[in-house]
Amino acid sequence: MGGAQERPLRADAARNRARLLDVATEVFTTRGVGVPTEEIARIAGVGVGTLFRHFPTKEALLEAVMVRRLEEMAARTAQLAAGADPAEAFFACFRLLVEQSEGKNELAGALAAAGVDVHASLQGPTMEIQGRLGDLLAGAQRAGAVRPELGLPEFVALLAGTGRALEQLGADPAPRERIFEVVFDGMRPH
Repeated sequence: MGGAQERPLRADAARNRARLLDVATEVFTTRGVGVPTEEIARIAGVGVGTLFRHFPTKEALLEAVMVRRLEEMAARTAQLAAGADPAEAFFACFRLLVEQSEGKNELAGALAAAGVDVHASLQGPTMEIQGRLGDLLAGAQRAGAVRPELGLPEFVALLAGTGRALEQLGADPAPRERIFEVVFDGMRPH
């Protein structure tokens, strides 16, 4: 027989793991990656030993948070792509991905600083999202809602750039909305 097979988690262990990921996602997004793992465990209502059984290092926890966020983005992108109007789906997906990416750069930076190959560890969900983005882009272009010369690399760059722009603005919704209006106007055919 090959390697040891992983047993499924008991129900309580699965709940603890999910709770830890929920708390870590919220805390790392709102307070930054410098929050100690002991604080994550305390907020989640579990012992630090429970946290380390699921995530042996802080880097493992950070990576799990990033993978989970990307998987959630991929699932939400799929839901939007299934919508009837390709233009609405495209722009809603753009907005969702930009808003969900806030804090991602800090997480990725912390992982890279710890020696984790971020691109390799996140390749699966990233490729899934990029495939769906390509489909959304093509659908919006066929519908005449997006400039035909806009390619996927430019689209991805606009996502990243818009996310960085919003990080500079803070939480005030009016300037954030203006950024989206300007970017969306630039992507529409003229």
